[in-house]
Order: sequence, then structure tokens, then C-alpha cells
Amino acid sequence: MSPSKWFLVALGAASLAGCNVAGQKTPDPRVSGRDAEFLALAPKASIPSEFERYQVDYRTSEPVGSIVVDSHAHYLYYILPGGKAIRYGVATGQDAMGWTGRAYVGAMQEWPRWMPPKDMLQRWPHLQPTADAGGLPGGPDNPLGSRALYLHYPDGRDSMYRIHGTNEPEKIGQGVSSGCIRMRDIDAIDLYSRVKIGTKVVVM
Repeated sequence: MSPSKWFLVALGAASLAGCNVAGQKTPDPRVSGRDAEFLALAPKASIPSEFERYQVDYRTSEPVGSIVVDSHAHYLYYILPGGKAIRYGVATGQDAMGWTGRAYVGAMQEWPRWMPPKDMLQRWPHLQPTADAGGLPGGPDNPLGSRALYLHYPDGRDSMYRIHGTNEPEKIGQGVSSGCIRMRDIDAIDLYSRVKIGTKVVVM
């Protein structure tokens, strides 16, 4: 085989290897009532298989029950015992709007109301009527999606960053947000069922 053909074969093998996921898919949480109703109406999109929800091997010094966000790779890990984690694909902040640091879950809401933040209103004035109306009620078209975890800094201040669902699931795996961490709605429901107020969050 010529060197050029060998290179092409090796390149193809590397590309295929990059698509493989070393882990086990976890089942979707069972939903009913409002969750089932809203999820049926929520926007749908296919995402690359590597951004679906898996249980994976993951070594970290963070304690079991913590959340670790790898902003560069667009993954969120919920730490399990025994060197394992549930890995979720997420959308993270744009380069100029990303953030890193430590926080904790200070509040939790199901199908939360969305209020456009001040910096967003400055960039997109057309959202002002939504703010004037007291925000957008929770539902399948709400930008916060099915669940929201409100992140507070260690000193108790609201960081203004959230881990939440999304009405734009096609953007999972990208850097598109204003700093918040977006998840598929079904993944946000799954993570929400695992965490509690006080859960530690590390964003890298």
C-alpha cells in the first residue's frame, strides 16, 4: 500500500474512532402529567451520538454527587461512585461569554419562567416587551426548557448563570449561549432528579 493510501486509511479509522462512545446509554426518565404534555410539544432535533446521555468511566477529585462541566468539550458530568459519571451533552457559552469557577445549586425550578437579563435586553431590545410582561411563562417554547438549576457562588451570591433545558436542542454540543449551560429537556429532567440544593458545581 502506498504511503498516501495508508494515510487515508489511518485518517478514516481515526475519524470512526472519534464517533465511538465508551460508555453505556442510560434510559430516559419516566415522565407524566405536565412533563409529558410539554415534552410532546417541545422542539425536537437530532444530535450527534456522542452528545447523548451515557454512563462513563470518569476519574475526578470532586465528591460523588457533584457536577463538573467541561465547557471546551461540551459535556456535563454528574459524579457517581466507583469512578463513574453520567455524561450529558450540553451547549455552553460563546467564547466571549463563557465562565469558569465553582458554584453550587442555590435554587431549582420545574418549567421555570424566563426573564430576559439586562445584558440580553441591551443586545436584543426586541425582548423588552417580554420583560415588561413579567417574563415568559414556563412551557415548551420557553428558552429555559423543562428545568433550571440556579447557580450561586460559594459566598451565596446569585451567579446569574443557570443549568437549564432548551428550546433549541439542535445547538447541543456547541458554544452558543450567554454563559448558561443548556441541556436537552429530557436530560435536564434526568439531572434535576439526581441533584439537590447545595450540589457542588465546577465549570472548567
